[in-house]
Formats: sequence, C-alpha cells, structure tokens
Amino acid sequence: MAAGAGNRIGGVPPEVIEFLSGRGGRSVIVKGGAGTGKTTFGLELLEKVGKPAQSFYLSTRVGDEALYRQFPWLKATEIRARVLDAGKLFLETIKAPGMGSGSSDLPDSEQKKIQAAREVMRSFTEDRGPPTRVSRTHLTALLQRTPMPEIENIYNRIERTLPERSLLVIDSLEGVTHKYGLEMEEFVMTLQKDLVENSNTSVVMILEKPEAGGIEYLVDGLLSFVREELDERRVRHMRLEKLRATAIGRPRYAITLAGGRFEALGITPPEAAAQAPQMWQPLPDPERYYSTGIGDFDQLLGGGYHRGSFNAFEIDVNVGVDDYYQLFIPTFLNFLAHGRGMLAILAAGESHDKLRATITRSTPPHLFDQRVRIADYSATDAEEPYIVPLGRGGRDEATRSISVAEKVARGPEQRPILEYTAFDTLESLMGDQAAIRMYFHGVQRARHAGHLGIGLLKPGLLMSSEVLNMMDTYFRIVNIDNATCFYGIRPRTRIYAISADADRGGVPTRLTPIM
Repeated sequence: MAAGAGNRIGGVPPEVIEFLSGRGGRSVIVKGGAGTGKTTFGLELLEKVGKPAQSFYLSTRVGDEALYRQFPWLKATEIRARVLDAGKLFLETIKAPGMGSGSSDLPDSEQKKIQAAREVMRSFTEDRGPPTRVSRTHLTALLQRTPMPEIENIYNRIERTLPERSLLVIDSLEGVTHKYGLEMEEFVMTLQKDLVENSNTSVVMILEKPEAGGIEYLVDGLLSFVREELDERRVRHMRLEKLRATAIGRPRYAITLAGGRFEALGITPPEAAAQAPQMWQPLPDPERYYSTGIGDFDQLLGGGYHRGSFNAFEIDVNVGVDDYYQLFIPTFLNFLAHGRGMLAILAAGESHDKLRATITRSTPPHLFDQRVRIADYSATDAEEPYIVPLGRGGRDEATRSISVAEKVARGPEQRPILEYTAFDTLESLMGDQAAIRMYFHGVQRARHAGHLGIGLLKPGLLMSSEVLNMMDTYFRIVNIDNATCFYGIRPRTRIYAISADADRGGVPTRLTPIM
C-alpha cells in the first residue's frame, strides 16, 4: 500500500463543497488537459456532495466496467448505482409534447413580449417551493433535431428524485456534443436553463481540453486542472477560477490521485484540529534503524534513519517552523520515548520555549528537562535546566559546555542521542569555514557513537554544499499551494504532502504521495 493511502482526509476543497451545497441548482465547468484528474474529481463529488439516490455520473468516454477497473473503490460503495454508461442508455426517445397554438397567430413582436413576461413571472415565483417536474423546454427544441436517449434518461431520473435536489456529473461535454452534432454552447445552455435554473439540479460538466472556448459565462462556476513538474517530479494543481456567490479562501490547491481517489492537499480536517493532546505512543526501532516516529516515513526509508547517519533537510523560504516541525517533532518524541536524549542548536525563528511547549504536549515535562539540551550562543546564564548558555566565554569554554551537555543528554547509560543542528545559526556565529570544520569533526565522533543527526539548511547558506557532502540523506521541504510537502534528493523519492493524521494522538503526521 502506498504511504498514506490507508487514511484519507481532505478530499474536495471546502469552497467547492460550499458552492455545490448552496441554495438551488449550480453549474460548473471543469476543464484541463488529459491526465490532470478531472474524471477522478467528478467521481469524488458523488461521494462528497451527492446523495445516493440523487446523484448521477454520465460517462461518455469509457464504459462503466472500465471505470471500475481504474477506480476499484467504486464497486465497494453505493456509488456504483449512480455511474451511468452512456452506451447502455439507449432507451426509446420520449416524444416531445406538441406546442400549443393559442398564440401562434400573434405577431413575432407580441410573442416575444409574452415570452419576456413569462420569464419575469418565473423569477417572481421561484420561491413558491421546489419543482416537482423537470423542465424540458430547451431539451425539447434539441430533440426536434436529433434524438438523445441518454440525456432523456437522465432527465427522467432527475424528475423521479424531485423535489429533492440532484447532482449530475457529465464526463464529457465533448462526448455528448460530438455524438449528436450539437454546438457546445447550446447544449450547456439547455442544461443550465432546464436543470440548473428550473429543476433544482447541480450540474458538473467536464471538458476534455484545457480551454472552455468562451462558454464560461453560461455557468456559475469554473474549475481548471493543470499538471506541472517540480524538480522533475509530477505535481497536479486545481484552480478555483469562478464560484459564484462563494468566497474563495484559497484559489489554488495541490492535488493527488493516490489510490485512484481525488484529494486536495493542505486541508486540516476539523477532527484533527480539535483533537486533544495525547501521550506519545512510540514506534519500535527496527534493527540498525531509528524510527522517524512516522509510520509512512519509516516505510519510505526502508525502516527509518540508519543508526549513526546524518540527514539533511533543505527548507524552502516560504516554509515556516510549524510546517517542518510536523516532520521533526515525531522523531524527537520517539527518541525521548525510547529513553534517549537530544542536543539541539535551533534556527532563527525557532525558540526553546516553543520547542519545549510542543514536545511536552505529548511527553512528560520532566523527561524533556532531563534529556534535552539546547545550545544558546547568546545566553550568559539560564534558569532552565535544558538551556546550555554559551555566551559567557570563548570557544574553548563553549566546547567544554557542549561536551558536558552531551553527557547529560546521553544519561548514565551513555546511550546515543539525536543531534539537531540548524546551520544558519552556526554560519552566522562562526562563519562558514569554521562552522564546516567544527561540524566535520562532530560528524566523525557522532557516527562512531551511533548518534542520529538531523541538519536544517535554509536558503542562501554558504556552507550548504559542503554540509550536503557529509550527509547520508538529503530532503527538501517545500510549500506547494499552501500544502507543506517534501521529497528526497538522496534517496530520490516522489513528492509527499505532510499533514495531520486524525487517527493518531499527540503530534500526528501522515505522508500522502502526490500522484
């Protein structure tokens, strides 16, 4: 199973949910090139927005069995009954009712006035109650030119659900219009007038191409899907271009299609945000490895971090402390839970108070105070037992203080420790060359003792290339459409989104592959 595929969160962006859940029918065009995720998104809407008996998916591109092979999760849900293969809907066309002749003798100008009056009266009577019959005015005009049994079938099904609201997903617009020789604009207008405006139906229309060809003005919403590359890795994006009467908080989302499901990334589920802190339940350390504290990450690394290894994380400029702490805090907690200590040099923007507060949400404060030591090069004294003040003497005294702090972190058993180093702090204090020499000697000593090293690199550091040469692994943490993500350079991995996992307490983290 792919990392993170077992516990899905997120799904459809909340703006889209709100838009399609608003009063009355809504229409939206979904456009994008091949392979951008439009079909997967349309199917996800059936589960996230539609109700079992009131939502329909009309596929004109592939048969239903092909859909089930590509999306096996459809078979295990009631959604199967909502997937309609256009090739299996050849029913007899319902004959259009005859047009009344009561006003046929009137001049064209008078007939236009009557029609305009009817439209005005319809707007006045919209609030009388939900419709009980599907409007077929525009469909009837099209049926006079060509029979369309699939579309008539859909109209009939929607009518049987009234006055309840229905959701219709058509995949694709080109599939219908090309088959019957229709102009796309007239077909969209038919669905908009008959179903959306007059029959309490929300209609999602999927285009097979990245441009809508000027029909965007006919509908209430417009979503676009694009596929791009980041460092030779595939990333898909969803853009919310128009959602009438809906506030768009985030106009763009990174998405994944892992496991044949659509998921917009960077959405924190309410149950995760409201979860009370719990004591950390440690993950076991496999032989020759230290667990990262994240099951998905352990699986990605083949067991965890190698014992005695040093691991670099390069942080993008728009990634904050809380963002990358999602990846680091579980490792810190797991190390402490196994009776090991930690020695840290924090980055600019981090603080010892914040680190302690974050970790002690899930582990006893006394354990932190006993086994964690944080070097502070600006402090000359400290009341907190976990602070190592290094600002009161020269380099030799600072070296002795660090040595004492390491012994305390290792404890009476002299166990291996986790060394967390922010290189921006070292470089600013010592300069790049002195910092590189100091760190090189520290790496040799730590490897021999079996310590675990985690190094933090920020943009613009002069020592980055030298540091990376010492590291066993090299990862980048980036922000993609407000979703915190990371990927491996060494070893090479695909991109993973970092997010909360509501199934675990404490500082829950899961990784979702971007596919």
